[in-house]
Amino acid sequence: MATQVQRVDTLFFHEVGEEYLVVAERDGERLFRAKLELAEKAAGPRPVKFRVKDGSSEDPRPPDEFVEIARRATRIRISQQTRRAKREELREMLSGYQLAEKAKAVRTCRYCANQGRYSPITTDTAIEADGEYICQDCAKQELERELAFNGDLTGAAQDRLEDLLMEIQDLDRITSLLQGQLDPDLTKFDEISANTDDIDPVPVSDLDVHPGIRERLQDRFDTLLPVQSLAAKNGLADGDDQLVVSATATGKTLIGEIAGLHRLLSGKGKMLFLVPLVALANQKHEDFEEDYGDIANVSIRVGSSRIRDDGMAFDPNADIIVGTYEGIDHALRTGRDLGDIGTVVIDEVHTLQEEERGHRLDGLISRLKHYCERREQERAEYEGAQWIYLSATVGNPGVLARGLRANLVEFEERPVPIERHVTFADGQEKPRIINKLVRREFDKESSKGYRGQTIVFTNSRRRCHQIARKLDYPAGAYHAGLDYGKRKKVEREFGDQDLAAVVTTAALAAGVDFPASQVVFDSLAMGIEWLSVQEFEQMLGRAGRPDYHDRGKVYMLVEPDGVYHNSMEMTEDEVAFKLLKGEMEDVVTTYDETSAIEETLANVTVAGKGAKRLNDRMIGEIPTKQALGRLLQYEFIDGFSPTPLGEVVTSHFLEPDEAFQILDGIRKERTPFEIVAELELYGEDV
Repeated sequence: MATQVQRVDTLFFHEVGEEYLVVAERDGERLFRAKLELAEKAAGPRPVKFRVKDGSSEDPRPPDEFVEIARRATRIRISQQTRRAKREELREMLSGYQLAEKAKAVRTCRYCANQGRYSPITTDTAIEADGEYICQDCAKQELERELAFNGDLTGAAQDRLEDLLMEIQDLDRITSLLQGQLDPDLTKFDEISANTDDIDPVPVSDLDVHPGIRERLQDRFDTLLPVQSLAAKNGLADGDDQLVVSATATGKTLIGEIAGLHRLLSGKGKMLFLVPLVALANQKHEDFEEDYGDIANVSIRVGSSRIRDDGMAFDPNADIIVGTYEGIDHALRTGRDLGDIGTVVIDEVHTLQEEERGHRLDGLISRLKHYCERREQERAEYEGAQWIYLSATVGNPGVLARGLRANLVEFEERPVPIERHVTFADGQEKPRIINKLVRREFDKESSKGYRGQTIVFTNSRRRCHQIARKLDYPAGAYHAGLDYGKRKKVEREFGDQDLAAVVTTAALAAGVDFPASQVVFDSLAMGIEWLSVQEFEQMLGRAGRPDYHDRGKVYMLVEPDGVYHNSMEMTEDEVAFKLLKGEMEDVVTTYDETSAIEETLANVTVAGKGAKRLNDRMIGEIPTKQALGRLLQYEFIDGFSPTPLGEVVTSHFLEPDEAFQILDGIRKERTPFEIVAELELYGEDV
């Protein structure tokens, strides 16, 4: 019989309608649960019905049996959620049997009580839900039900929400995150603190550089910033090659400018400032024209000038040449004379690890070094180039510095703290949340007198315009599909604080210098590929500038179970926590057969028999013998010289398959439009 027990540790009462649920426990295990009904007698409230529950049925027992069990109980507990009148009724009944001293009212979990479990809770363990308190296990179960309703989240996202639940102790506030609520105390994942390394600043007056650049610097500031001071102490003015790894807005770019202008004004050759994107090249060209146009003539070499190649947009004799990697590489592949190069600045050198463009930057560096070495042999008065490599995100800086044969200048300071926030929303809800974030930020002003402005990163040009149109405050779409004039207008209006936000593609994350206090991720994808940790760090590093803002904010808007293409193996919530907790990827250039053939052909075109030496000193490993064999087989080279076909292939950056497809189209007398259309569709499922 369920109630024939020798010992009961705890007898628990919980009000259910006009009855009481009774739970008996021993050693933490439930012995039975029952229903108890009291009635008013002459001596006071007394048990009149006692029914032991057995599954869905009830087994009536004599009320005296209940009294005997109560006498054997070590302690009696009454749920605080029981109404006061009913608690008093219970106490009066227990007093009638001299059991009142065992009874104590405790806070318990109603959810557990309704299931016949005794779960006492304390201030430290209680979770608020719907205006009452429940235990942690029940709160987690309720959260899981809510997550299942909103879309299955991965383990990392669920773990984060459960951690927040234990910390905040409010189920309703946590589940509100799934509806895109923006309570900063809840959405905040962590904070990357501002920190400063103990580096003695170098006075500008102590810089051993040409007076023309030193005086110009002294007009702007008295001492160099920490990373600039480190570079100065590591041979910047002595012509030493440097890999500078430091966070966004710490002053890396000026290091390259100091080196380049010092050597230019000292008669040691021009400066090349190379960047991955046309938009960034345009901006740097404009900046250099404004800052240094009075002491140097500035030219630009990007995609459009490469195609036209009419000399109108590009002056190879300029003192400062700003170019994209491909723009300068095209000049080398086509045998252009770039004159004496005193300094080469490679910005965003972590591009070396990109699958599609990394090998081209790797090859460009090797070919440009070859150009400088050959010119050094030909001209006794020319002493070669100084190389400055810049990046905010490198996972293996020591290894990369050795591969580039450069001194490492690594500076881990972050000038302002950055808060990182996570909230959940589907694609349709995200613009509403972005609008709220943009409004909230623009309505604030920093201690330095600047309003908060936002960069919104998304994964398509079309969505840039969709989001920008839905914002209440002035905003501009910004992507590579806009013409130069429209992009410059957005840059100017943002710089003048006439725009509250700019909505741009992730592809331009490293591209343009917008002084924003807040970065919002509408998407964690770049096109149909998830962001890498390195790309993510580059993008969030845009939040907060020391001369403008007191802190930066980063918001990740995460769609539970969301993907942007059926080829994506992970979901957006899974990617979010991978990015937040992940380690920076190493910068490593890898080669498949196609990229090995392209770079070897370019090296043969530039260096002839020296192509193997160029291949050998590149960051990535190229199987030179196999690549040369393919080039001979494809008739792209004849010995160590490019054939006319090979010259066309390398000057237009064609892959072998593309070249053969074009040749096939020509032989079949297809029109140029038909050939281009076939190239665009090549490899697609149609």
